[in-house]
Amino acid sequence: MLIRPIKTRIFKANKSLDKFILRYLPKVPDRSIIVITSKIVALSQGRVLHLADKIKVIKQESDQYIKTKWCYLTLKDGHWCANAGIDESNVESGGIILWPKDLFKTAEKLRARLLKKYKIKNLGILITDSRIFPLRAGVTGVALAYAGFSGLRDYIGTNDLFGRKLKMTKTNVADSLASAAVLAMGEGAESLPLALITDTVVKFRVKVDPRELAIDPKIDLYRPLFARLDSRRKR
Repeated sequence: MLIRPIKTRIFKANKSLDKFILRYLPKVPDRSIIVITSKIVALSQGRVLHLADKIKVIKQESDQYIKTKWCYLTLKDGHWCANAGIDESNVESGGIILWPKDLFKTAEKLRARLLKKYKIKNLGILITDSRIFPLRAGVTGVALAYAGFSGLRDYIGTNDLFGRKLKMTKTNVADSLASAAVLAMGEGAESLPLALITDTVVKFRVKVDPRELAIDPKIDLYRPLFARLDSRRKR
Protein backbone atom coordinates (compact mmCIF):
# COMPACT_ATOMS: atom_id res chain seq x y z
CA MET A 1 0.00 0.00 0.00
CA LEU A 2 1.31 3.44 -0.95
CA ILE A 3 0.17 6.71 0.62
CA ARG A 4 1.04 9.99 -1.09
CA PRO A 5 0.11 13.14 0.84
CA ILE A 6 -0.73 16.12 -1.38
CA LYS A 7 0.61 19.62 -0.69
CA THR A 8 -1.99 22.32 -1.40
CA ARG A 9 -2.79 25.96 -0.87
CA ILE A 10 -5.10 26.93 1.99
CA PHE A 11 -8.69 25.93 1.32
CA LYS A 12 -11.21 28.74 1.81
CA ALA A 13 -14.75 28.43 3.15
CA ASN A 14 -17.58 27.89 0.64
CA LYS A 15 -15.20 27.02 -2.21
CA SER A 16 -15.71 24.02 -4.52
CA LEU A 17 -14.24 20.84 -3.06
CA ASP A 18 -14.45 19.08 -6.44
CA LYS A 19 -12.39 21.75 -8.20
CA PHE A 20 -9.87 21.74 -5.36
CA ILE A 21 -9.36 17.98 -5.58
CA LEU A 22 -9.14 17.98 -9.38
CA ARG A 23 -6.58 20.78 -9.30
CA TYR A 24 -4.17 18.76 -7.17
CA LEU A 25 -5.20 15.31 -8.37
CA PRO A 26 -6.03 15.75 -12.07
CA LYS A 27 -5.60 12.01 -12.66
CA VAL A 28 -5.79 8.99 -10.37
CA PRO A 29 -5.35 5.30 -11.22
CA ASP A 30 -8.20 2.83 -10.96
CA ARG A 31 -8.61 1.26 -7.50
CA SER A 32 -7.35 4.36 -5.68
CA ILE A 33 -8.66 5.95 -2.49
CA ILE A 34 -8.72 9.73 -2.11
CA VAL A 35 -8.30 10.81 1.50
CA ILE A 36 -9.74 14.18 2.51
CA THR A 37 -9.54 15.88 5.89
CA SER A 38 -12.93 16.61 7.38
CA LYS A 39 -11.86 20.21 7.88
CA ILE A 40 -11.88 21.11 4.19
CA VAL A 41 -15.11 19.17 3.68
CA ALA A 42 -16.68 21.26 6.45
CA LEU A 43 -15.24 24.45 4.96
CA SER A 44 -16.74 23.59 1.56
CA GLN A 45 -20.13 23.32 3.32
CA GLY A 46 -19.65 26.64 5.10
CA ARG A 47 -19.53 24.96 8.50
CA VAL A 48 -17.56 27.81 10.08
CA LEU A 49 -18.71 30.06 12.90
CA HIS A 50 -17.15 33.31 14.11
CA LEU A 51 -17.51 34.88 17.54
CA ALA A 52 -19.75 32.00 18.61
CA ASP A 53 -20.46 30.71 22.12
CA LYS A 54 -18.32 27.58 21.82
CA ILE A 55 -19.87 25.76 24.79
CA LYS A 56 -23.37 26.36 23.48
CA VAL A 57 -22.37 25.11 20.03
CA ILE A 58 -20.74 21.98 21.51
CA LYS A 59 -23.96 21.10 23.31
CA GLN A 60 -26.04 21.76 20.21
CA GLU A 61 -23.79 19.62 18.01
CA SER A 62 -23.53 16.70 20.46
CA ASP A 63 -25.83 13.71 20.69
CA GLN A 64 -24.63 13.23 24.27
CA TYR A 65 -22.05 15.08 26.34
CA ILE A 66 -20.34 15.26 29.70
CA LYS A 67 -18.01 17.97 30.98
CA THR A 68 -14.47 16.93 31.92
CA LYS A 69 -11.49 18.83 33.30
CA TRP A 70 -10.11 19.57 29.82
CA CYS A 71 -13.05 19.52 27.43
CA TYR A 72 -16.50 18.09 26.80
CA LEU A 73 -16.50 14.36 26.11
CA THR A 74 -19.18 13.96 23.47
CA LEU A 75 -20.97 11.42 21.35
CA LYS A 76 -21.35 12.78 17.83
CA ASP A 77 -22.53 10.79 14.79
CA GLY A 78 -21.56 7.52 16.48
CA HIS A 79 -18.08 8.70 17.53
CA TRP A 80 -16.71 9.48 20.97
CA CYS A 81 -14.76 12.70 20.55
CA ALA A 82 -13.76 15.92 22.27
CA ASN A 83 -16.09 18.91 21.90
CA ALA A 84 -18.30 17.33 19.21
CA GLY A 85 -15.38 17.53 16.79
CA ILE A 86 -15.37 21.33 16.88
CA ASP A 87 -11.90 22.63 16.07
CA GLU A 88 -10.11 25.96 16.44
CA SER A 89 -6.82 24.93 14.82
CA ASN A 90 -5.92 25.90 11.25
CA VAL A 91 -8.78 28.38 11.03
CA GLU A 92 -8.78 32.16 10.94
CA SER A 93 -8.61 33.86 14.34
CA GLY A 94 -11.91 33.83 16.19
CA GLY A 95 -13.41 31.06 14.10
CA ILE A 96 -14.41 27.49 14.85
CA ILE A 97 -15.00 24.67 12.37
CA LEU A 98 -17.77 22.15 12.91
CA TRP A 99 -17.88 18.61 11.59
CA PRO A 100 -19.34 18.26 8.08
CA LYS A 101 -23.01 17.50 7.61
CA ASP A 102 -24.35 14.25 6.12
CA LEU A 103 -20.93 12.64 6.10
CA PHE A 104 -21.67 9.40 4.25
CA LYS A 105 -23.98 11.06 1.72
CA THR A 106 -21.31 13.70 1.11
CA ALA A 107 -18.66 11.02 0.50
CA GLU A 108 -20.92 9.05 -1.86
CA LYS A 109 -21.97 12.07 -3.92
CA LEU A 110 -18.37 13.26 -4.20
CA ARG A 111 -17.29 9.79 -5.32
CA ALA A 112 -19.99 9.69 -8.01
CA ARG A 113 -18.92 13.05 -9.43
CA LEU A 114 -15.21 12.19 -9.41
CA LEU A 115 -15.78 8.80 -11.05
CA LYS A 116 -17.21 10.63 -14.06
CA LYS A 117 -14.30 13.06 -14.15
CA TYR A 118 -11.59 10.41 -13.82
CA LYS A 119 -13.35 7.86 -16.06
CA ILE A 120 -12.37 4.91 -13.85
CA LYS A 121 -14.40 2.03 -12.41
CA ASN A 122 -13.21 1.79 -8.82
CA LEU A 123 -12.62 4.76 -6.53
CA GLY A 124 -12.75 5.17 -2.78
CA ILE A 125 -13.38 8.34 -0.80
CA LEU A 126 -12.24 8.58 2.82
CA ILE A 127 -13.06 11.56 5.06
CA THR A 128 -10.80 11.70 8.10
CA ASP A 129 -10.32 13.44 11.41
CA SER A 130 -8.26 12.77 14.55
CA ARG A 131 -9.21 11.20 17.86
CA ILE A 132 -7.74 10.05 21.14
CA PHE A 133 -7.98 6.67 22.88
CA PRO A 134 -8.41 6.08 26.62
CA LEU A 135 -5.07 5.81 28.43
CA ARG A 136 -3.04 6.56 25.29
CA ALA A 137 -1.13 9.75 24.52
CA GLY A 138 -1.50 11.52 21.19
CA VAL A 139 -4.07 11.43 18.42
CA THR A 140 -4.60 9.00 15.55
CA GLY A 141 -6.66 9.21 12.40
CA VAL A 142 -10.27 8.10 12.26
CA ALA A 143 -12.66 7.56 9.37
CA LEU A 144 -15.68 9.82 9.75
CA ALA A 145 -17.15 8.51 6.50
CA TYR A 146 -16.16 6.67 3.35
CA ALA A 147 -17.55 5.51 0.03
CA GLY A 148 -16.60 3.01 -2.64
CA PHE A 149 -15.07 0.29 -0.47
CA SER A 150 -15.92 -2.00 2.42
CA GLY A 151 -14.95 -0.53 5.78
CA LEU A 152 -14.89 -3.88 7.58
CA ARG A 153 -13.08 -7.15 6.95
CA ASP A 154 -14.71 -10.14 8.64
CA TYR A 155 -12.54 -13.07 9.74
CA ILE A 156 -15.26 -14.88 11.71
CA GLY A 157 -15.43 -18.53 10.69
CA THR A 158 -11.96 -18.58 9.14
CA ASN A 159 -8.97 -20.39 10.64
CA ASP A 160 -5.94 -18.90 12.35
CA LEU A 161 -2.39 -20.20 11.79
CA PHE A 162 -3.08 -23.23 13.97
CA GLY A 163 -6.46 -24.15 12.54
CA ARG A 164 -8.59 -22.58 15.27
CA LYS A 165 -11.85 -21.03 14.13
CA LEU A 166 -11.95 -17.29 14.71
CA LYS A 167 -15.11 -16.30 16.57
CA MET A 168 -14.96 -12.52 16.95
CA THR A 169 -12.15 -11.08 14.83
CA LYS A 170 -12.98 -8.29 12.40
CA THR A 171 -10.60 -5.68 11.00
CA ASN A 172 -11.69 -2.06 10.92
CA VAL A 173 -10.39 -1.25 7.43
CA ALA A 174 -11.65 2.34 7.26
CA ASP A 175 -10.07 3.50 10.52
CA SER A 176 -6.85 1.62 9.74
CA LEU A 177 -6.53 3.45 6.43
CA ALA A 178 -7.40 6.75 8.12
CA SER A 179 -4.72 6.28 10.79
CA ALA A 180 -2.02 5.58 8.21
CA ALA A 181 -3.10 8.48 5.99
CA VAL A 182 -3.37 11.03 8.81
CA LEU A 183 0.13 10.07 9.97
CA ALA A 184 1.43 10.96 6.51
CA MET A 185 -0.70 14.11 6.22
CA GLY A 186 0.24 15.56 9.61
CA GLU A 187 -1.62 17.57 12.24
CA GLY A 188 0.06 20.99 12.15
CA ALA A 189 1.16 23.42 9.45
CA GLU A 190 2.03 20.79 6.83
CA SER A 191 -0.80 21.90 4.50
CA LEU A 192 -1.45 18.33 3.33
CA PRO A 193 -5.26 18.04 3.44
CA LEU A 194 -5.40 15.40 0.70
CA ALA A 195 -3.74 12.05 0.18
CA LEU A 196 -3.88 9.34 -2.46
CA ILE A 197 -3.78 5.69 -1.44
CA THR A 198 -2.88 3.17 -4.14
CA ASP A 199 -2.00 -0.53 -4.28
CA THR A 200 -4.57 -1.27 -1.59
CA VAL A 201 -6.07 -4.61 -0.67
CA VAL A 202 -9.52 -3.23 0.14
CA LYS A 203 -12.70 -4.62 -1.35
CA PHE A 204 -14.13 -1.97 -3.65
CA ARG A 205 -17.92 -1.81 -3.82
CA VAL A 206 -20.62 0.48 -5.16
CA LYS A 207 -22.77 0.71 -2.02
CA VAL A 208 -21.54 1.12 1.54
CA ASP A 209 -23.49 0.45 4.73
CA PRO A 210 -22.93 3.54 6.93
CA ARG A 211 -23.67 1.41 10.00
CA GLU A 212 -21.25 -1.44 9.33
CA LEU A 213 -18.70 -0.12 11.86
CA ALA A 214 -21.29 0.86 14.46
CA ILE A 215 -21.82 -1.11 17.67
CA ASP A 216 -24.89 -0.97 19.88
CA PRO A 217 -23.86 1.06 22.97
CA LYS A 218 -25.47 -1.58 25.19
CA ILE A 219 -22.85 -4.16 24.18
CA ASP A 220 -19.88 -1.84 23.70
CA LEU A 221 -16.73 -2.88 25.58
CA TYR A 222 -16.36 0.60 27.11
CA ARG A 223 -20.01 0.90 28.11
CA PRO A 224 -19.33 0.87 31.89
CA LEU A 225 -17.05 3.91 31.52
CA PHE A 226 -19.77 6.00 29.89
CA ALA A 227 -22.76 5.18 32.09
CA ARG A 228 -22.88 8.79 33.30
CA LEU A 229 -23.66 9.97 29.79
CA ASP A 230 -27.19 8.59 30.01
CA SER A 231 -28.19 11.55 32.17
CA ARG A 232 -26.97 13.96 29.46
CA ARG A 233 -28.84 12.29 26.62
CA LYS A 234 -30.75 14.77 24.48
CA ARG A 235 -34.50 14.59 24.84
